[in-house]
Amino acid sequence: MSELDVPSLPESPFAKHKGDLQLGGDSGLECYVLDDGKRVISLRTVVKAIASTESGNLGSYIGANGLKPFLNSELILGETIDFALPGTQFRSRGITAEAFLDICNAYVSALRAGTLETQRQREIAIQASILLSACAKVGLIALIDEATCYQSEREGDALQLKLRAFIAEELRGWEKTFPDELWEEFGRLTNWSGSFNSRPKWWGKLVLELIYDALDPDIAQHLKKNMPPPKTGQNYHQWLTQDVGLKALVSHIHQVIGIAKTCQTMRELRDKIAAYYGKKPEQLTMFNDIPDSIK
Repeated sequence: MSELDVPSLPESPFAKHKGDLQLGGDSGLECYVLDDGKRVISLRTVVKAIASTESGNLGSYIGANGLKPFLNSELILGETIDFALPGTQFRSRGITAEAFLDICNAYVSALRAGTLETQRQREIAIQASILLSACAKVGLIALIDEATCYQSEREGDALQLKLRAFIAEELRGWEKTFPDELWEEFGRLTNWSGSFNSRPKWWGKLVLELIYDALDPDIAQHLKKNMPPPKTGQNYHQWLTQDVGLKALVSHIHQVIGIAKTCQTMRELRDKIAAYYGKKPEQLTMFNDIPDSIK
């Protein structure tokens, strides 16, 4: 983030710092710190981030009926901030970082509740889930750097910091972490029906690929190499820290559920997850009962 040249300061509010927040995809969020300390994101890039379009009215995206139980769109739009850009004759308009997160959370909540009315809205909800996941990772990195004054680019040190943040020193007690909705989607996409308590063992390979590896390959590799294999009452998620690791995992699980709802087969879901994270789907060859269409 760079400080703007300010030969003469306009009336408040005005931008003191400008930056480009990269959360994945083709472009970032144009963000500012104003003279009163508010963190704002330009409306133009908010629309582009959630709807993947160069133009559009934010109100048309957050005023949907399906979002009303989860978001006060009138409040969001009523609190947009008009601010000056020092050194130029232009002004910009944006929303606070908190409002941006509220919009993303509302879309994800509406997707889970099944209140979204169109496929387009469901696609936006999936993108919102991806943005929330990215925000969690960016926030973690920023907090670590700030707390430790860590500015080095050495990958080894960065990996150790990440492991300390994500991996707990002791096994946490078991608690339900993977919602039944995930198993419902797995069953639908693999044409399997039965009790979730007796689900196919090879689904564990799908969990490793679609959940842990996609969440963070370094964390997944550490769990597989250093922790006991999953079994009843002892699973990988119990080794994640409550405040960072588990929160990131739960957010990612719901992201996968959202993407799964747009798919017709498990092969399609695996391909979509792999494409987004720039990976190739693993070969599921450990169990003989895996359908060839899924491998």
